Amino acid sequence: MSIPVAPEGGTPLSMIGPDFPFPYDLFRAHPAGIGAVPAEALGTQVAVIGGGLSGVIVARELTRMGLRPVLYEPDRIGGRMRSASFDGHPGAVAELGAMRFPPSSTALFGYFDEAGVGTVPFPNPLAPSTPDTVIDLKGVTVHGRSLDDLPPVFGRVARGWEAALEAGAGLGALRSAIRARDAAAVAALWHPLVERYDDTTFYRFLVDSAQLRSFADRELFGQVGFGTGGWDTDFSNSILEVLRVVATAADEDHRGVVGGAQQVPVRLWSAAVPGAAHWPAGTSPASLNGGRPRPAAVEMRRTHPHRITVTDAGGGIADYPAVVYTAPLWLLLSTVKCDESLFAAEHWSAIERTHYMGSSKVFVLVDRPFWRELDTSTGYPRMSMTLTDRMPRGVYLFDGPLAGSGEPESSDGPAVICLSYTWADDSLKLIPLDASERMDLMLDSLSSIYPDLDIRSHVIAPPLTISWEVERNFMGAFRANLPGHYRYQERLFTHFVQEGFAPGHRGVFLAGDDVAWTAGWAEGAVQTALNAVWGVMHHLGGRCDRRNPGPGDRFAELAPIRLPDVT
Repeated sequence: MSIPVAPEGGTPLSMIGPDFPFPYDLFRAHPAGIGAVPAEALGTQVAVIGGGLSGVIVARELTRMGLRPVLYEPDRIGGRMRSASFDGHPGAVAELGAMRFPPSSTALFGYFDEAGVGTVPFPNPLAPSTPDTVIDLKGVTVHGRSLDDLPPVFGRVARGWEAALEAGAGLGALRSAIRARDAAAVAALWHPLVERYDDTTFYRFLVDSAQLRSFADRELFGQVGFGTGGWDTDFSNSILEVLRVVATAADEDHRGVVGGAQQVPVRLWSAAVPGAAHWPAGTSPASLNGGRPRPAAVEMRRTHPHRITVTDAGGGIADYPAVVYTAPLWLLLSTVKCDESLFAAEHWSAIERTHYMGSSKVFVLVDRPFWRELDTSTGYPRMSMTLTDRMPRGVYLFDGPLAGSGEPESSDGPAVICLSYTWADDSLKLIPLDASERMDLMLDSLSSIYPDLDIRSHVIAPPLTISWEVERNFMGAFRANLPGHYRYQERLFTHFVQEGFAPGHRGVFLAGDDVAWTAGWAEGAVQTALNAVWGVMHHLGGRCDRRNPGPGDRFAELAPIRLPDVT
């Protein structure tokens, strides 16, 4: 296994809730399988648009079911799981997209095992595996290996955040219900929070709390946070987005993928699917696609009451009884010409109002992990994982397996620094700058924190950078709901259950990060992929084994709360 079965010594806390507490991890691993289609449907082609994690999992599970997925992808397999190598150093890895995964992603980690990848602790601020954390705010720098090492104000703010969550959201009881997988208890606790907080920003929640009413405390919390780093770039988002993260421990105990996260979708795409119905042994999604996806889908239209025609960028035209769309939803408004009749008006409204977070990263490759050397004048490491209010915001240090070497952390080989990890407005500030300009900016800023360290002298390759908001096929790092957006998200997530739809709105199934309740966490991409596979199976006349009912079979029991449009 990639992680301990129960990292906290009991039933593992899983990201199965709180909105739709279906046990995806148990469903995908059940010996009865996740479902079957009638014999006459075996070999049927199903279009899958988007080759990110969600699209690849859809393709893999459709293959397992005996269907033929036809994957459309404009760029590369992996989507936001993008692991880049440095010029002249193909083994060194920079995680331009997803890079840290919580153990509560139990369905995702099942696919990690299926892909044969390993994980190791991720060096988050103050994590047990992080040798030292530097927090630099307003020109004052402090060091710590744990919260107890920092000045008392940090502990006070951290405890204030925990108390605010308990007082305002009953976090302890909610996490206990999720851990117990008690769907009724989860609903009883979560649904009132949705009704209460749908129109509340994260910042308003903090202001209204008795524990964080001080602006100075909120400022420190926003810049440092506790877990992965600062929270202030999320302050304008719905508090429900944050409560989902903390309730499911999505911000805790992170692991990184040895050798790069992109290996996961790439291997799931190319590896044979054991026990696949209909297909000969050794069949993989890649082999069913001739080894490579079709070019980008540029048009979707209905050309027959029960068929959908997809046109690709190479001029290829094919029609299908079902299509799974896993790419960013905004592409349906811009680069994928889509018949308006394929979706109901309320779904188009939800698509149009999708809100994305921007994000940028800057990476450099250095000759060795010099941060493991002590500065004899201070007794601290020469450099540390760094949180700052300066331009870099977050600086992460990777060596050994997370740098792509496969060697233990004590290895003296090349190592990787994420010089900057920024979000929202901080990311927009970097848009006009190329990779070298961004590197120079970050190095100049870090020289104020580490005045006796010449980081530049250790750099051995051109820098790598990305700004997800200007990536043509993404337009953002991930979806993040604003206050009042719950109704839109509920429509998108539940789109896979189509019995009540008009005939013209059936047959296209939405999946991927934009559709998930926990956008930005790969577990959501997995869950919505399994929803869409159930939707396709059901659409083609198939069903789940009665011993392993699927998400659509249990939908009436577990459905998210539906808020009224008129109150």
